[in-house]
Amino acid sequence: MTAMSLLRRAVAGAIVARSTVVPFERPDRLPRALGAMAPWGTNLAGTVAAAAARYPGRIAIHDEQGPTTYGALWDRAQRVAAGLAAGGVGPGTTVGLLCRNHVGFVSALVAALATGADVVLLNTGFAAPQLADVVQAEGIGTVIHDDEFAPVVAGLDARTIDESALAGLAATRSRVRPRRHQGRLIILTSGTTGRPKGAARRSDGAIEGVAAVLERIPLRAGDVQVVAAPLFHAWGLTGLLLGIGRCATTVLARRFDPAATVAAMARHRADVLIVVPVMLARILALDPSVLVASPCPSLRVIASSGSALGSRLATETLSRFGPVLYNLYGSTEVAVATIATPADLLRAPATAGRVAFGVRVEILDDRGDPVPDGTVGRVFVGGSMRFSGYTNGGGKEQQRGLMSSGDLGRFVDGMLFVDGREDDMIVSGGENVYPIEVEELLSHHPDVADVAVVGVPDDEFGQVLAAFVVARPGVTADAEALRSHVRDHLARHKVPRRVTFLDELPRNPTGKVLRRVLVDTVGGRP
Repeated sequence: MTAMSLLRRAVAGAIVARSTVVPFERPDRLPRALGAMAPWGTNLAGTVAAAAARYPGRIAIHDEQGPTTYGALWDRAQRVAAGLAAGGVGPGTTVGLLCRNHVGFVSALVAALATGADVVLLNTGFAAPQLADVVQAEGIGTVIHDDEFAPVVAGLDARTIDESALAGLAATRSRVRPRRHQGRLIILTSGTTGRPKGAARRSDGAIEGVAAVLERIPLRAGDVQVVAAPLFHAWGLTGLLLGIGRCATTVLARRFDPAATVAAMARHRADVLIVVPVMLARILALDPSVLVASPCPSLRVIASSGSALGSRLATETLSRFGPVLYNLYGSTEVAVATIATPADLLRAPATAGRVAFGVRVEILDDRGDPVPDGTVGRVFVGGSMRFSGYTNGGGKEQQRGLMSSGDLGRFVDGMLFVDGREDDMIVSGGENVYPIEVEELLSHHPDVADVAVVGVPDDEFGQVLAAFVVARPGVTADAEALRSHVRDHLARHKVPRRVTFLDELPRNPTGKVLRRVLVDTVGGRP
């Protein structure tokens, strides 16, 4: 390790300590936590063991079943791990986790990793054929699932463990022996087109990845955080792991409901809310009386990631909740790349933020050379937490020691602006057109509640834009008026040839718009 790497890791350690060390803490707590972590190492099991030793009576998870303390969570995880190990789960095996947000997910995740097995987080939106395909592709031998998914897992070529069976494992008296080396934690890509790919992340730079978030976002030890983002998704999982690392209380609900989320924030006096943008939009769409009835004066951070935030949503959130919004840009593969603070978003609501601690971000042209500020190019990211490759052996394109994010973007005054996916850009009549530019413009129209713009084939121009719009409640939006709005603000070749009104946009469980579904509805003829 180079001197620069050692220095960066030391700085990262200081940043993490700032958010996890409690002033005037009882002097025996921290040594006890370190002693509990030592047999396991600085992995997830070790982190939970340390939290349980440090604050055994503090609530770790609060879900529909009530509170679970750190002591109880660690005890349950050890028992489940022993039961899984007795059934053949361990190094060289792979466990799939098909669960919604609740304490069972957390204990099963900790337990499976503690056995030394690899763990694949499965999308709760999978249909049976897609689940079977992923189980086979990832070599999953055991699937732990919520009871509601019994029809989906039926017929799988794998052992299945439902909630009752999991409770049975937790009732055993056995404990699993400490294992410093844990298996890989594998997160699936969104899979909006084709089979989702498993992305395994290295663990040697974990402290720098944590520091990248904590350096910019004021998360504190002992916070109460509502994690609404799904735990099988990289952002929801990050929120959970950051919470355990700082001995926070994490409030979970199996299904997202905007009114229930706001009520939970008020009831638990939440300091932090972790969401994907579509959840934030649904909270803001609530009747104002609902928000007034559930005040949350303790709220210090709303952290949003997982898909594009959009300038209108950023502005409305800051207006409603004050300067508490943080927007994180990254992906399953590259992890966190940039973070926008409330000050950044007030200055430029469309920004993805500034480069995070320990990360390099460069905008490159098609030859792999850096482009000047303000010029759109391909976004490449380097950092200690980027993934180590897909489980099928593939990887992402690399240039200059950096990994492609798959996005197009530009830097302006040190802030990154993302102009869309590389494969979203179209060439219409010889002109490069970025759908996100039109999408962003239409999102600010007073008649528009939600919008997606995609490129579709066209015999005359090669490709043209098609807009899919969800009108605001009580509004009868007019397609030609929206086209005229674009014509008044942008070049003529950026005007959508077709505007289609929908009740809602098709999205995957993490809130990303399924653009391929929209393209298919046009059928290639705008």
